[in-house]
Amino acid sequence: MSPNRLRGLARVVLPVLGTVLTFLAVWLAVSYLLLTPDRRTILVPPPQDVLTQSVLRWSHLQPMLAALLLDVQVSMAGLAIASVLGILAAIVMSQASWLERGLYPFAILLQVVPILAIVPLIGLWFNYGLGGRVVVCVIIATFPMIANTLFGIHSVERGAHDLFTLHRASRWQRLVKLQLPAALPTIFAGLRISAGLSVVGALVGDFFFVQGQPGLGTLLSVYLSRVQSTDLFAAILLSTLYGIAVFTLFTVLSVLAVGRWYRPRARG
Repeated sequence: MSPNRLRGLARVVLPVLGTVLTFLAVWLAVSYLLLTPDRRTILVPPPQDVLTQSVLRWSHLQPMLAALLLDVQVSMAGLAIASVLGILAAIVMSQASWLERGLYPFAILLQVVPILAIVPLIGLWFNYGLGGRVVVCVIIATFPMIANTLFGIHSVERGAHDLFTLHRASRWQRLVKLQLPAALPTIFAGLRISAGLSVVGALVGDFFFVQGQPGLGTLLSVYLSRVQSTDLFAAILLSTLYGIAVFTLFTVLSVLAVGRWYRPRARG
């Protein structure tokens, strides 16, 4: 491997490694320096206990992995629906200012509505199982797609619009060949945000909709009620790693899709 590649790899790996080591050091310091042994096992078990008592025991890890698989299905289904609905809604609103003024407040409503307040309604309409969990993900993850797509469509330079007008392009041609390609960077930015929110939505849905197979959110509630601290921390770490993996995946997809021709402006 060439020296340049080694330096590039070091720039990527070393900050991540440093963050992980700092996190573990703080975790150990809190566990051993701030807590007595009796409180330590309940409040903040040290990382080696979480590893040996939960992660490395298949009887403890297997339910978590099954719950994680369910949350993956729920969050990805919710993200797919939210992405389609968000992009379509933004396209519709971009076609006329009166449509945007009329529909955008409802998009904001999706962002600010308290999920807990409408849980009974969601359960009544979509049942308290898998369907309700997906709906929670959709509600939480739709607004970033709408906002970012609409911003990208409106951010096309005036000169590009004038060029399409000069060539007598139709509304459809202007949308497909100019506005949507120009909006791709912001669409993928919204997708990264919505991907993380869909993971949160899946966990929140697990807390409220407990019928059927349990998700990680359900297990978190069970572990908390039983004071199974090592299992609780293992489930939290597993859900955190899943969220990081999802965000990283869509960041890579964004670079592959638009990274070759789009570069953000350098900061002054």
